[in-house]
Amino acid sequence: MGNAQSPSSDPHFVSATRAFTQKELEDLKALFVSLAAQSHSNAQYVSPSVFKAYFGIHGPLGDRIFDVITRNRNDERLTFEDLVIAKGTYEKGTKDEIEEFSYQLLDVTRDGIFGRSDVEAVLMVMLDEILGSELGSNPRQEIVSIFLNAANFSESREGCAESSMSFEDFRKWCAVLPSIRKYLGSLLSPSGPGFVSNVYNAGVLYAGRPCSQVPQLLEQSMDSNLLLLKKEYAWHIGGALSQEELDEWKLLYHSALNGQSFNTFMGSISNDDGPTVLIIKDKEGYVYGGYASQPWERHADFYGDMKSFLFQLYPRASIFRPTGANNNLQWVSFWSLRFTTYEARCAVNFSSASIPNGIGFGGQANHFGLFLSANFDQGHTFASTTFGSPCLSRTSQICPEVIECWGVVPKGAQHERLDTTKGTVLERFKEDRHMLNMVGLANSSE
Repeated sequence: MGNAQSPSSDPHFVSATRAFTQKELEDLKALFVSLAAQSHSNAQYVSPSVFKAYFGIHGPLGDRIFDVITRNRNDERLTFEDLVIAKGTYEKGTKDEIEEFSYQLLDVTRDGIFGRSDVEAVLMVMLDEILGSELGSNPRQEIVSIFLNAANFSESREGCAESSMSFEDFRKWCAVLPSIRKYLGSLLSPSGPGFVSNVYNAGVLYAGRPCSQVPQLLEQSMDSNLLLLKKEYAWHIGGALSQEELDEWKLLYHSALNGQSFNTFMGSISNDDGPTVLIIKDKEGYVYGGYASQPWERHADFYGDMKSFLFQLYPRASIFRPTGANNNLQWVSFWSLRFTTYEARCAVNFSSASIPNGIGFGGQANHFGLFLSANFDQGHTFASTTFGSPCLSRTSQICPEVIECWGVVPKGAQHERLDTTKGTVLERFKEDRHMLNMVGLANSSE
């Protein structure tokens, strides 16, 4: 490890240097010298304007992070020791230290109260970077509101009318909004895979940071006003995914384009073997859905892995990941006429309470976290221990108005068209028999 620097009387600096290798400290020193030169400070400090330009942080959030890094000295001078201590805490610290640092960034008014107006100002800066001038069909204030609606402000301060977001409130907020956690946790990392650093004296323009990446949405020339998946929603969902899954998402199915049909849905997505994002808008105006890490294929029971999750998009934005309480992640069931005549007749008449026809996430049969019936005209959403999720809509019974499904195309992945039958006739018949076994019908014709 490298800590061969000039002696310092600041124990925080001495401790922070131990988190870096000698090469990392040398790189930090070179960065500081470059930025200090641009600040015309005789290599003594970095000015706020140069700091914010290099890291690409503007507005009240840029002012606030400069204050936090300079430990609220109010002298507008960021020293090398400040930089090392901040980087040591922000990038090399424990999870609690990093979260505490991120939490402090929200207090843009510097009054010790993390109010709704503070958080709103920070969200505005985020969205300006992520969306730029693209407002889409949603006004910027409405977009801010869907993220604010997921936050709690439970702390009351004497003499203050505005409630404050406690540190515990902040942690819970970040847990359901991983995109915000990523953003606040990467502000001192201006470069990353596929991005260009803003090397100020070399004339290279800042090109963004990984935390602000939004997948390219390939929508088959469909009217964007009809799409549920807006740019801000894609950024929100992408917060729970890896960088490789944020390259391209392609529209596989839309009820307005393909018709509200389960068979058409399955046919539209059958050639795509990757993860999918299913989004529903119901007649109550709520928008929500689920990320399916495994292809939608008919199984005799729940299947999938722990990468799947449920999400809300409107009127609040939240993500609910698997809790580990059970493995009831994805569900697909639909009956065909591939049985014997007697079995088919029984299958049509069997109780839907045993094996519900449709697709679902989490929970249990007939009490899913999210479920769409095979007719695509109704469904339900209940609180689910699988994902720790609440009812996703106003009521548990839902009537879908728009349904769309996007295929996630991992960066560099080569997708080949697959056989839409997904297995041999014998394999499919074996699965049918297994499903009949579940309702006690398999041996009825024998």
